[in-house]
Amino acid sequence: MARYIDVLGKEKAFELYAKHVSSGKAEFYRSIGFDVVMGRREGVWIWTLDGRRLLDAHCNGGVYNLGHRNPEVINTLREALEELDIGNHHLVSEQRALLAEELAKLMPGDLNYVTYSVGGGEAVDFAIKLARGYTGRKEIIYARGGYHGTTGLAIAAGEDYYKKPFEPLAPGFKAVPFGDFEALEKAVSGDTAAILLETIPATLGMPLPPDDYYRRIRELCDEKGCLLILDEVQTGLGRTGKLWGFQHYGVVPDIVVLGKGLSGGVYPIAATVYREELEEFMRKHPFTHISTFGGSELGCVVARKVLEITTRPGFLENVSRRGEELARGLEGLRKEHPDIVEEVRGKGLFIGFKTRDQGYGPLLSIAAINSGLLAIFANNDRSVLQVLPPLIIEEEHVDYILEKLAAALKWLEENRAMAELVKQIIP
Repeated sequence: MARYIDVLGKEKAFELYAKHVSSGKAEFYRSIGFDVVMGRREGVWIWTLDGRRLLDAHCNGGVYNLGHRNPEVINTLREALEELDIGNHHLVSEQRALLAEELAKLMPGDLNYVTYSVGGGEAVDFAIKLARGYTGRKEIIYARGGYHGTTGLAIAAGEDYYKKPFEPLAPGFKAVPFGDFEALEKAVSGDTAAILLETIPATLGMPLPPDDYYRRIRELCDEKGCLLILDEVQTGLGRTGKLWGFQHYGVVPDIVVLGKGLSGGVYPIAATVYREELEEFMRKHPFTHISTFGGSELGCVVARKVLEITTRPGFLENVSRRGEELARGLEGLRKEHPDIVEEVRGKGLFIGFKTRDQGYGPLLSIAAINSGLLAIFANNDRSVLQVLPPLIIEEEHVDYILEKLAAALKWLEENRAMAELVKQIIP
């Protein structure tokens, strides 16, 4: 019998959540019929407290790359708990050293040093601090519509929705359109410390950059003496069919930010990986950045298991194969609903299903839930439904996703007039 699931029931869970956690979220989810409370979860599936089974094609942005409660990851954590706790961030650590060594082996070039964080926003904060500390410059250029977290520095590289209520923010941030190299080149100045980009921006709906975009940025950074920071919190760890998303573009960044999937879905951990040359700054200032829970020894053990599973023979091939199958099927749905769906885009199992109206993404999310599929719209381009299933899916799961999205699209065809109302409700 479960000890931690369905102890309150759906209605009581919503009541207490509204009373003590977030009344705004609870009210909003109720208002749009998205009243989901997670119950049991296993592999590609989650069950809600009101008895629905959903295939998780959201995965909390890639946290559940290996599925929910992956047995190997769970067993690894259980074994580690027999000997370890979180450790002490002041001291040298075997487990932090072992994970860093593994990450360095898997990264191209001289990306040989690692600093740990609890989550992606904190890891981005450190990347910005390192770029400023190393270069002696202050300016950070980022892409409009991207998302890097809501912590102190990362929030300044985000959209107004996330940062406007908290101004004044850290100065020195400059926004340019994603994919527009000419605009980016014009924005770079003698005080530019780094260009910070998501390799493929998830919250913007997975727009793909031009094929030569990152090559040109790499050349620009080398010419101007600034650094290239790539946020791979969502595109890393095999999500795009390659271990690191930037490998599709033939470049090596100066700093890479990892998170979400590194946790195996069971223990929070994030990492900032950077070139050996940049360690010169941290060698001189080894105690200027600390994180009590960053790189917990338990988290390091889990992350090493995640890397071991993700790099097994055939794992990435499965991601690419299922991604191609899913993209073909989604393209078929686009052709069946040309007045609703505009484009299918992405790489591997990192797919944006772009509709023709900012209200259609939220409506499609609701319809998908009611059909048996958890997939959520991209908040910085709400016309896009993000399709991010676990990387362990098989052909039968691809068929299931397509079947449920077909049903959701049929419902949307009949209820598209609700799009204007939805746009007024969503904050």
